[in-house]
Amino acid sequence: MSHRPIRTLAVGLCALAAVVPAAPALAAPAGGAPPAPHTSGRALHAQTLADLATAMQGEAYAYASYGLFAAEARRQGLPAVARLFRSTARTELNEHLREAAGLAGTVGSNAANLRQAIDGETYEHQVMYRRFADQARQDGDLEAAELFSEIAADEGRHRDAFRAALEAVTTGGGTVPAPPVADTVEVPAGPPKVKAARTRANLDTAMHGEALAHAKYRIFAAHARQTGRPALARLWEGTAEVELREHFAGEAVLAGLVRGAKDDLSKAIAGERHEATVVYPEFAERATAVGDTAAARFFRDTAGDEARHAAAFQRALDRLA
Repeated sequence: MSHRPIRTLAVGLCALAAVVPAAPALAAPAGGAPPAPHTSGRALHAQTLADLATAMQGEAYAYASYGLFAAEARRQGLPAVARLFRSTARTELNEHLREAAGLAGTVGSNAANLRQAIDGETYEHQVMYRRFADQARQDGDLEAAELFSEIAADEGRHRDAFRAALEAVTTGGGTVPAPPVADTVEVPAGPPKVKAARTRANLDTAMHGEALAHAKYRIFAAHARQTGRPALARLWEGTAEVELREHFAGEAVLAGLVRGAKDDLSKAIAGERHEATVVYPEFAERATAVGDTAAARFFRDTAGDEARHAAAFQRALDRLA
């Protein structure tokens, strides 16, 4: 579920709490393996792959947002609403995103996963966050400019750590760096702290990217652990926590993402209904038209899940009215 119209994932996003406590790793099912590349004997159509990437981004964003909404519901003394947000978040991450990742072939070898992440972190470090900082400064959103600059520096450090890990994985020389430690940011309910429409749009893009990076790095961590690379798994996991608990959360404060249980439920209902009635049916129709039947089935099934999520959120909102 995404709270904006879902669009094709931009190349510049990470290649990939004050949120749900102890964010679960996307560990493989018991006795199973991490998501594997698509192996149906034919490549997925480019549009299907783009739609799967978009779905992953929306599901990752839902997980991150619902974690914050759950924390706010707890602060308001609404444990049932908090549990609903937490359980829905787990479905979005551990079911929907996992299946989309498997269909898209998101997980490769440890070296391929590192190269993918290096490309994303390099773009964010050198281009995206620096541009966002410059634009926020021009628009007078100085707090956002400072945050974007700080995150740009962090992404550069992530890139360097992944480069060192890649050297260790591919040559056997050197060591995998120790994982970073997230400086967890609390996200209270409140209005946006930025004024420019451009800054708000950039925060939205950045939050979707950070949420996706978190989710993909958890998948990569599960793969590293199952392939006998525990140090690499810890690096993925630590970096994932920074992306979620520090970067996403810091951006969420400025964006005014959390507004209180009633508003949060209303936002979730709108997003889930949009995905159930528009986004996923369109994805399914396109996948069916090009013969990507497994992807079409995933999109149809996910649309049904999102409709049930919307109904559950609506019932919770009605009880608060």
